[in-house]
Amino acid sequence: MNSSDTSAGDAPALAGDGRSARWDAHRQSRRTELVKAARSVIHRLGPGASMDDCAAAAGTSKSVFYRYFGDKDGLRRAMGEIVIGQMRTKVVDAARAATSEEAGLRAMVRAYLHMAQTSPNVYFFVTGTPPEPPSPAAQPAGEPLDDFFAELTSMMTDRMHAYLQNRGGGTAVNPALDLWPRAAIGMVRAAGETWLRTPDSPLKPSEDALTLTITGWLVSGMAGDPHGGNRRQRRRDTETPA
Repeated sequence: MNSSDTSAGDAPALAGDGRSARWDAHRQSRRTELVKAARSVIHRLGPGASMDDCAAAAGTSKSVFYRYFGDKDGLRRAMGEIVIGQMRTKVVDAARAATSEEAGLRAMVRAYLHMAQTSPNVYFFVTGTPPEPPSPAAQPAGEPLDDFFAELTSMMTDRMHAYLQNRGGGTAVNPALDLWPRAAIGMVRAAGETWLRTPDSPLKPSEDALTLTITGWLVSGMAGDPHGGNRRQRRRDTETPA
C-alpha cells in the first residue's frame, strides 16, 4: 500500500503556503490516479464493479477510496467530472468548427455518440443511468450531465435561430420552438443510450448511420433526409416541370 494513503484525509502540519500547495497538488494527483484505476475497472467489469475491485486495481485499500471520495456515488461524481469534461470538449469543439448550422448539429451528435460508445460501461456509470433498459417509472439520475446539456441547449438555441433565419424565416420565431433544443437533446440521449444497449448485429446501425439519421430527424422530422438539406430546395429539385 502506498504509505502516503494512510494519512490522505489528515493534512499534516503545514509550514507556509508552499508546503500547503504541494500537499494539495499531491492529493489531487493521487485522486486522479485512483479515478483512472477505477475507470479501467468500470470499463472491464461494468457499473456494478465494487469499491473492492477499484481498490485492488489501484493497489491500495477500500478505505483509501472512501477517504478520498466518501462512497461510490462520490467516486462516480469525481469520474464524471473527468469523463463528461472530455465529452464536453469534443462536442463543443466539433460544433464550433462546423461551417453551417446543420453541420454543427451533425458534428455534435457524432461526437456525443463516439465518446459514449468508446466505453458504454463508463458512460452509464458516470451518468447514473442503468446499463439495462429502465422501467417506465424510473428516472435516470444524470446529474453529471446537467451543466453539459445546459450549455448545449444554449448553443443549439442560437444555432436554431440562425438556421431558421438562413432559410428565410425572418426574425419572428414561434416561441414554442425554444423548447426544441431541450427536446432534441433528450431525443439524442434516448436514442444514443438505446443504441449503446443494443447488442451488435447486422441490424444495428453504425455510428455514422445513426449520426446521419438523428441529424435528419432534428432538421427535417421523422421522414427527413438523413443527409440533411433544405426541404424547400429538395421539393423544388424533385418537381417535374409542367
